[in-house]
Amino acid sequence: MTTVAIQPILDASGQRSFRAVAGDKQYIGKTAGQALDALTTQLGETEFRGILVFQSFRPDQFFGIEQQKRLSELMELWREARDEEKSFPAELQAELKGLVETELNATAERAKFLMQQKS
Repeated sequence: MTTVAIQPILDASGQRSFRAVAGDKQYIGKTAGQALDALTTQLGETEFRGILVFQSFRPDQFFGIEQQKRLSELMELWREARDEEKSFPAELQAELKGLVETELNATAERAKFLMQQKS
């Protein structure tokens, strides 16, 4: 079974959308269902069967409070740079990218953990 993580995200204007991730594939949609449908198309699956896990955005063993705070700080700095049409420093961009990847991996690990708890 393919592990798919779906998480709510906010775009630069504060609009909520959803990111569905499976391995190295991902899709962002206006709804969780839209993101999942598009992702399963990318995966070549015509029917999705599985368990869906939505992140509550509370710190946990997979992505802690300090990581959440730093991610929030970096996103604010990135938005400021974007809004002022300034470049975002490469070292901060690399740190931001790393935290986003860590958060995505945490979502997948959280899903695996929950699946093991149900077994």
